[in-house]
Amino acid sequence: MEHVRLGRSGLQVSRLCLGTMTFGLQSDEATAIEIMDTAAEAGVDFLDSSDAYPLGGDLASRGRTEEIIGRWLRGRRDRFIIATKCFAPTGPAPFDAGNSRKHILSAVDASLRRLQTDYIDLYQLHGYDTATPIDETLGALDDLVHQGKVRYIGCSNFLTYQLVRAIGRSETLRLARFDSVQPRYNLLFRQIEREMLPFCEEDGVGVIPYNPIAGGLLSGKHVRGAPPPEGSRFTLGWAGQLYQERYWNERAFDTVEALRKLADQAGVGLVTLSVAWVLANKAVTAPIIGASRPGQLAASLAAADYRIDPDLKGQLDELTHEYRLGDAGR
Repeated sequence: MEHVRLGRSGLQVSRLCLGTMTFGLQSDEATAIEIMDTAAEAGVDFLDSSDAYPLGGDLASRGRTEEIIGRWLRGRRDRFIIATKCFAPTGPAPFDAGNSRKHILSAVDASLRRLQTDYIDLYQLHGYDTATPIDETLGALDDLVHQGKVRYIGCSNFLTYQLVRAIGRSETLRLARFDSVQPRYNLLFRQIEREMLPFCEEDGVGVIPYNPIAGGLLSGKHVRGAPPPEGSRFTLGWAGQLYQERYWNERAFDTVEALRKLADQAGVGLVTLSVAWVLANKAVTAPIIGASRPGQLAASLAAADYRIDPDLKGQLDELTHEYRLGDAGR
């Protein structure tokens, strides 16, 4: 497994990152352990989580994913790069969410306990908090870096202007700055190519995209006109509706069918091709791959060794060009 630098930092991470948001709901602990073992055997040493996971759960289940990872890490913590996040509500009070100093300092300690570690390699804001001044948020993150609880910091689900402003403020105030951003990116959602990816490449911000196979739609296994299958991302608690709104539409199914034909002509699986296409963007550091069963990982892992022919890459770009524009990819 190839390793690359995270942004302009000195941290080396595997070219693929294992996402863990299925652990504790879609995948029970035994299955989650198999998934992590499979990824580790393939050379993946970069794991991404959040105190909001498992996806689709409620307040009672928040943090369960980190607990599963913590038990799996026993005795081998130093062999893995662990990323996690805060922002989503973890309790009933107003201060149990967001990016205030109070919530960040409480959330990081809770994540450290669940992960059974004394430091987090990459600590990320899971969303942008309009109710908290960005200077307050950055100051709290800088303190965590200086305390040694966190080695690097990043963000997820920020708009480009929010990312740029945060980095500008951290440089002005001489605080730790974001080393990475985690945006949604795939063949059916390409809007970040217009501003975010060029900025990240120019300014040395690592890009860790999630949803490289569009919640499973780019597996090509879903049937047009049929209801989303139970147990899939499209029926998972509150998250099911979100994923249906993103991808479950006629335009997306038309595109997937056309993409499947190109994959068949190239003699490669659509999942492998989809992840490899994300990897082919020079601004991307490590796509986040995931699974609810160990057997689902193989096709995504294969993308690390697959190189897209330039002509095929051009066809994929042209076929999905509309998803760079406006609301077409939502």
